[in-house]
Amino acid sequence: MYEQSNTKSLLKLRGVTKRFGGFTAVDGVSFELEKGVIGGLIGPNGAGKTSLFNTLAGLLIPDEGEIFLDGVPIHNLPPHKTFWAGLARTFQIPRPFLEMTILENVMTVREGQAGEMFWNNWFRHGLVAREEKVLREKAEEIIEFCGLTRVRGDHANTLSGGQMKLLELARVLMADPKIILLDEPAAGVNPSLMMTLVDKIEALNERGHTCLIIEHNMDVVMSICDPIMVMAQGKLIYKGDVDGARQNPQVLDAYLGDLP
Repeated sequence: MYEQSNTKSLLKLRGVTKRFGGFTAVDGVSFELEKGVIGGLIGPNGAGKTSLFNTLAGLLIPDEGEIFLDGVPIHNLPPHKTFWAGLARTFQIPRPFLEMTILENVMTVREGQAGEMFWNNWFRHGLVAREEKVLREKAEEIIEFCGLTRVRGDHANTLSGGQMKLLELARVLMADPKIILLDEPAAGVNPSLMMTLVDKIEALNERGHTCLIIEHNMDVVMSICDPIMVMAQGKLIYKGDVDGARQNPQVLDAYLGDLP
């Protein structure tokens, strides 16, 4: 099935529901996200944001509803196929290969490398070497963009929390995703590196990348996200701009009552 929709719509959710036993974590969520935006997904703890992210990324299969990426259904795909379909995500707690260098971590992302077949290393060494050269050049460019060149040869377990978040972003970018889901990119990051992360997200957006961010830091959300979507008790209660969120009674009730 191919979903015909607005050509600007990149991500479309239609009645997405996820239950855990008798508990409904995501309750009939529907929205569309246009290409080229930075969307923000906010709400109080337990609102269902992470469950929705996990469902979008294929870690969970929805009990009801449909998810379309660029018009193609992805709601029944496993995580690796969702990833290579063009929807990639970072995690609130980064998950790099700790004993590998930053460069090695970024280079391992690309699927189907010739060198993964051991006989190619013996009988098609030229192909493996050419492919590795291209991958290394791309990885070096992304590492430079993410501000990690100085530590490119260091093991991932030596990085700070903010650098780990930048490495997560670098690994995602190696897949050339259509949309990037960012799970609390500012959490546990010092203010300086937080601003670096915000700058990188905005720079990616200027290059045409679409992002959807879960974030509790309201300064970050309100400064770079449009549209903003608000969840409460598993339901989507608002989608719109910052000003509308500030004035919406349901939003103020659920989450933003003390927002300046």
